Amino acid sequence: MADLKHRILMVSDFFYPNFGGVENHIYYLSQCLLKLGHKVVVLTHAYGYRSGVRYMTGGLKVYYVPWRPFFMQNTCPTFYGTFPIIRTILLREKISLVHGHQAFSTLCHETLMHSRTMGYKVVFTDHSLYGFADVGSIHMNKVLQFTLADVTRAICVSHTSKENTVLRSGLPPEKVFVIPNAVDTAMFKPALVRLGRDEIVIVVISRLVYRKGADLLVEVIPEVCHLYPNVRFIVGGDGPKRVRLEEMREKHSLQDRVEMLGAVPHASVRSVLISGHIFLNSSLTEAFCIAILEAASCGLLTVSTRVGGVLPDDMIVLAEPDPSDMVHAIRKAISILPNIDPQVMHDRMKRLYNWNDVAERTEIVYNRALKCSDQSLLERLSRYLSCGAWAGKLFCLVMIIDFLIWRLLELLQPAKDIEEVPDVVLPCHQHGQRIEEIFRWKSE
Repeated sequence: MADLKHRILMVSDFFYPNFGGVENHIYYLSQCLLKLGHKVVVLTHAYGYRSGVRYMTGGLKVYYVPWRPFFMQNTCPTFYGTFPIIRTILLREKISLVHGHQAFSTLCHETLMHSRTMGYKVVFTDHSLYGFADVGSIHMNKVLQFTLADVTRAICVSHTSKENTVLRSGLPPEKVFVIPNAVDTAMFKPALVRLGRDEIVIVVISRLVYRKGADLLVEVIPEVCHLYPNVRFIVGGDGPKRVRLEEMREKHSLQDRVEMLGAVPHASVRSVLISGHIFLNSSLTEAFCIAILEAASCGLLTVSTRVGGVLPDDMIVLAEPDPSDMVHAIRKAISILPNIDPQVMHDRMKRLYNWNDVAERTEIVYNRALKCSDQSLLERLSRYLSCGAWAGKLFCLVMIIDFLIWRLLELLQPAKDIEEVPDVVLPCHQHGQRIEEIFRWKSE
């Protein structure tokens, strides 16, 4: 249709019904891009019985391709096995730009590779920080270097994330844009009645793993409970470190002061947050902590390690990832708690972090990416050669084979023989009305 500016394919292994920061980012960004008049299609792998084509709110079309995850919701890397179906989707939906998300997503890397072979402009968003020393990080950094060697533009969610991505991938800094995450402030509102301060409740909602600082909580919680008899903790989340927290609770007899909720569904996060006064984030590494935004939107004062500092200074108390320094930060937060107005904090979050702003800034990146000149195969191969003495030659071989497979697919099934999908623009509907019901109503 004439009023559609771009036709965007969002790609990642991580999408609904799975819940997480990447999944929320893709969903909210897609919804806001639809409102701006763009066509958005999401490509991900099948989740259980959720396979095939589905429609979500606002007419967001999702391809759940019938591949099963084999490790941490990632599909098995095939290099070339995904090319035929990815090519078909790109041609059927008349895609003009491909946007991949998350460095850990196998589907993202393969789709970006095939899209560049077919001549599409591609944008990549990195949502995480990685190290440089351990075996897993070295492997991921090399894969990222391969993917970003030929990416049109890249987006990071914070300046720390940009520095990390540039160092890991060797991507020129001028090709990397910083666009922070946002929060759905309509979903995360403060409690209607302000909580009393006779008892101070500190909320923790996080995956209980090493990277999220679960070991820090084991040392911080008993010390804070010893200093403040009126402080109680609510810990939401699950993971391998949950056993350590439960052992700590037993050892210090804190069963009545440390409540373990286990995994918290995203729909229930607000109800947990509004039951507390302070939100505690103990992450050891974080590109951009959305949980902090959700807590601040609910009116909670945040105490966080410095890796998660994404709020104005008067809305957050930062600490080094050290138990004694975190205890000091919690003491400071408790002292300034009377000066915090949850509603004022919520109103500030509405102005500072909203998805419409994220979508408009992403639209600028799309426009710049589409203005980039097309490059021949030889020009693209020269970029891969610079990735290393041996790795560069290997990357070139992979891309040459990918190019030959594309020509073979064009020979076996020409693009003109692939039926294009007509554009269907649905009116914005409320209260989660199902797409199937709209179609049924129109047919009647």
